[in-house]
Amino acid sequence: ETSRKSIVNDLGHIQWLDPYLGSLFLDEITREVVDRITEAKVDTGVKPATVNRLLELVRVVLNTAVKQWEWIDRAPHVRMLKDPARRIRWLTREEAQTLLSNLPHHTRTMARFSLATGLRETNVTRLEWSQVDLERRAAWIHPDQSKTGRPIGIPLNREAIVLLRGELGKHSKFVFTYKDRPVLRCNTKVWRRALEASGIENFRWHDLRHTWASWHVQKGTPMHVLQE
Repeated sequence: ETSRKSIVNDLGHIQWLDPYLGSLFLDEITREVVDRITEAKVDTGVKPATVNRLLELVRVVLNTAVKQWEWIDRAPHVRMLKDPARRIRWLTREEAQTLLSNLPHHTRTMARFSLATGLRETNVTRLEWSQVDLERRAAWIHPDQSKTGRPIGIPLNREAIVLLRGELGKHSKFVFTYKDRPVLRCNTKVWRRALEASGIENFRWHDLRHTWASWHVQKGTPMHVLQE
């Protein structure tokens, strides 16, 4: 399954590529053509990761044309840019408690749930009661909701169960709401004001996920278990 966001991003990349590839046949896309695309994208000032996402799209199409469609005999090598080590930012438990205390109730609940489960922002904001089983202490993310396109089972610890029970009866479909409406996003002015009030810098909502992972590692959770 491919998420709608990924499809939109791919279409944007294809539109950007059109001036470079639109007039060429597949067997005319050489290593030199790909290198020119790389240089042109780098010159726009975007990050290496953004350039690589564009190049990955080109590579997938070319390799598919060789291996599945058999339209061309070989594809040029597509060189990826070196991407700096991923930025990892996490909070100590004391910092997390300070941040939580400065958040309004509905945002605090979602932040606590994120710290308890490690779920991404959209998987929290769009979580539906149909995806939760309080008796079995589990929740699940559908394939079209996950970044990998695979279903994800989420074990719910005591903190997560308590939070979910506190939301029962507020909305018939969505778990986390504000004034009877689902919350669309968490990275808002309220979130930024809470960060400022807590004296926390260089921290995004997604870093709650990094914090969850870091706390697990500190407690001795094996890396392969954490990845799964």
